[in-house]
Amino acid sequence: MVVAVLAMAFPEGIVMARVDVIHGPNLNLLGTREPHIYGSRTLDEINHGLVSLGEHLGVTVRTAQSNHEGELIDLVHRAGREADSLIINPGGYTHTSIALRDAIAAVGIVAIEVHLSNIHAREEFRRHSYIAGVVRGRVEGLGPEGYSLALRWLAGLLNAGTP
Repeated sequence: MVVAVLAMAFPEGIVMARVDVIHGPNLNLLGTREPHIYGSRTLDEINHGLVSLGEHLGVTVRTAQSNHEGELIDLVHRAGREADSLIINPGGYTHTSIALRDAIAAVGIVAIEVHLSNIHAREEFRRHSYIAGVVRGRVEGLGPEGYSLALRWLAGLLNAGTP
């Protein structure tokens, strides 16, 4: 599992909203994995961009990636305890994991599902998302910018105090 944390120092009494970003299986291969579908940016580049954008938007961003379903479920549970909201790209587990869907539903925080590619323009088996029914919204087909759009929306929601 890969985890990146940004710790920000703020005046006493100010607590920053936190957004956890969880990347699913094979996303650690971004930059080299089918760049004609997923683009040429690496996961580290995407994560660094999200952390920087979070600083600009006034939210703390913590990122993690795993290729293992159980580990992703543990990361969702942690987000439910420690974060204010969640951005998740479940990768291939989007189409297969009822357990991951149930974890997102159970933690009860606002979640956004992100996909780099348009899953509805791809193979038939990719067109169903078990996750879609338990997230506030979905962004797909916009490449890495989809993560940024999700973060901007969540930051606006969190900074307004209306999760």
